[in-house]
Amino acid sequence: MKQICVIDGQGGGIGSAIIKRLKELLKETVEIVALGTNAIATAQMLKAKANRGASGENAIVQTVKQVDIIICPIGIIIANAMMGEVTPKIAEAVASSPAKKMLIPLSRENIEIVGISSAPLPHLIDTLIEKNLKHFLND
Repeated sequence: MKQICVIDGQGGGIGSAIIKRLKELLKETVEIVALGTNAIATAQMLKAKANRGASGENAIVQTVKQVDIIICPIGIIIANAMMGEVTPKIAEAVASSPAKKMLIPLSRENIEIVGISSAPLPHLIDTLIEKNLKHFLND
C-alpha cells in the first residue's frame, strides 16, 4: 500500500482540507500519514481521518524518508517559513526526501512564484488529485 504524507503547520487547515479530499476519493486504498510542525496541526489532520500522525521536527525528518508521496504547502521547503515553525532541518529533510513531492503553491512568505496563477485552495486540491496524484498512484 502506498503511503501519502501530508505535512502542515500552524492550524493545520490546508493539510486537513487535503486529507478530507483524499479520503473521499481514495478511501482506504492508501495510508495517509499526517505530520504537523506542531500538535494542533497534527490533531486537525487526524480529525480529517489521517491513518496516523506525529508532530515536530524529528517526526517529520524521520518519516519523510519512508513515504512514497509528500503533499504540503510550498512553505515546508523554505527554512523558517510559517512564522518560524519550519526549521532548516525540516526544509532540508522534505526537499531531500526520495518521495515524490507535490507542493501546493500557497505561501505567506515574501516569495512569489512567477507563472503560477492564484487559485483558491479547493481548486488547487482538485488539480493536485486529478492531474498529479491519480497518475502517480496508477503507476
